Formats: sequence, C-alpha cells, structure tokens
Amino acid sequence: MSRTLFISDLHLDESRPGIVAQFERFLAEVVPGSDALYILGDLFESWVGDDSLTLAFPARIARHLHETAARMPVYFMHGNRDFLVAERFAAETGVRLLPDPATIDLYGTPTLLMHGDTLCTDDTQYQAFRAQVRDPRWQQAALARPLEERLAIARGMRGESEGAKLG
Repeated sequence: MSRTLFISDLHLDESRPGIVAQFERFLAEVVPGSDALYILGDLFESWVGDDSLTLAFPARIARHLHETAARMPVYFMHGNRDFLVAERFAAETGVRLLPDPATIDLYGTPTLLMHGDTLCTDDTQYQAFRAQVRDPRWQQAALARPLEERLAIARGMRGESEGAKLG
C-alpha cells in the first residue's frame, strides 16, 4: 500500500512536552512503512537559525528527523515560524528543503503543496512581514546577531502574538 504523510503547524517547543512526545511517537510508530514524509511548515514554534542545533531541544528533534530521513525521504517547507531553517539543518537532519509553493507528483497526480500563509491575502501587514523575513539580506542581518539575542527576540514576538490572540 502506498502511503505518503503530510504534517504542518506542530509548533514544537520544549515548553509543550505533550506535543513533543506525540511527535516522537508519530515518527516511531506511524511513519515507518510510509513512502515519504512532508513537513509543510511550522514544525517549530520558532527557529532563529541553524546554530540553534547546538541547543539540546533542537538537537533532539534533529536526531529524530535524521533517523527518519535515513529510512525514507523527508521533505521540509518553511512556515511562518521556521523561515530561517537552512542548509545546515537540512544537512544534519537529512531533510530535503522544498520551495513554497511546490508541486509534487503524488502517485501520478500533480499536487500543490504550500504552507498556507500566502493565502492570508487580506492581512497586508502580515504579507509585508512575510516578504521582509524571507528576504535574503534581512535573513543575513538577523543571523549576524548572537544566538541568545535572537532567542530573546523570538520569545518577545511569541509573547506579543499570544497577547494579540487574547486581546
């Protein structure tokens, strides 16, 4: 039986151990025997650069992905939280980076894949933010900041986002 799996928006973070445990179980119990796994963005609550792989939690998730990618193709598309995932992450995990959008051949059927945030066309502020953070010059400048500073910025942005949802 042919089976390809698609996941997105898990927002993995060490502060949410239940979700992390479910993801680890998914990789160990559901994914084996599949033809491929597609991660369509926002695997992480935030990703501030591939140098995050030096930290325990991102390294743990990377190990799981590496083990999975050794058995089958694993594809990764950027989301609005993990747009700084880059080549080092791909090399260390074995995932193959996909553009957003991407068209794949799914068992003979052309299939469009996207994270989906591009469809939020009425949110012009978000679309401007999206264009900014995906600009290579902006990314280079952001990644030039120390890791701890980028982590603090991400924490602050998450707090603002949660506050906006409540208010």
